[in-house]
Amino acid sequence: MTAGAAEVVGLEPTGVPTARRPPRGRYGAGPSKATGAVVLAVVAVLFAIPLLSMAWFTLRPISGSGITFVHWAALFDPAQASNYSDLFAGVQNSLVLAVIVVAIVLLLLLPAMLLAELRYPRVHRALEFVCLLPITVPTIVLVVGFVPVYQVLQGVVGSDPWTLSFAIGVIVLPYAYRPIQASIGALNLATLTEAARSLGASWPVAVTRVVLPNLRRGLISSCLLTVSVVLGEFTIANVLSQNTFQTALLLLQQTDPYVGALLALAALLFVFVLLVVVSTAGSIGRRPRRRRS
Repeated sequence: MTAGAAEVVGLEPTGVPTARRPPRGRYGAGPSKATGAVVLAVVAVLFAIPLLSMAWFTLRPISGSGITFVHWAALFDPAQASNYSDLFAGVQNSLVLAVIVVAIVLLLLLPAMLLAELRYPRVHRALEFVCLLPITVPTIVLVVGFVPVYQVLQGVVGSDPWTLSFAIGVIVLPYAYRPIQASIGALNLATLTEAARSLGASWPVAVTRVVLPNLRRGLISSCLLTVSVVLGEFTIANVLSQNTFQTALLLLQQTDPYVGALLALAALLFVFVLLVVVSTAGSIGRRPRRRRS
């Protein structure tokens, strides 16, 4: 065998097989590190300018120039607590709604998706259609359909703000469905559950100790999007005359725009913190273990 032929098949001129060298160079049109850094810097500036402008607006005095923290201190002033009582009640109602809607996603939507994936694959398309349908209908149209339903519901369970969780649970379906389905599509759940069952695990144990840990990132992302939708929902609460964070914030901005901008900034920062939590919590426990020499 000639030396040229030996290089083609990965052999030394003596005929001894050798390991192929990894291909050199870059393939495709991937950006360089400098290009990626520039893009990230531009995006960071575009996000930072509105946030910094809102923060600067909250530090401006009502008259004159300079910087003041009067608007920030007003939120924690007991003497002005009555001015923000509706706001605090709206925040509390929104947090309660977030907990209830997350529970609906985890206790109803997630089991339905797992059953469709593992036991009833024929209903997978129907379930996907039902979950994605609300995103194709304007929210105000959905609310018009919810009004007669809530007229009956008020006579059964009352008209407390927590009852909005049923309507918001419908609105949030597309946003909660996609992250979970993406995690399910990246795994072979049938093989995982069959392996766990062959080792003697029951169905509850196989789901809780094998399936759910592998869906952790999708579940966290789904809960994050659910909380974001609940905190930002205004149309349903406004039409149904309920006090939530967004409706109370709108009323407060008409009398005190500084505090309104302050709370809007706080809500954006809260969602940003949740994003950081998702990015870090999803990677915990997935670091590759070092092999012992």
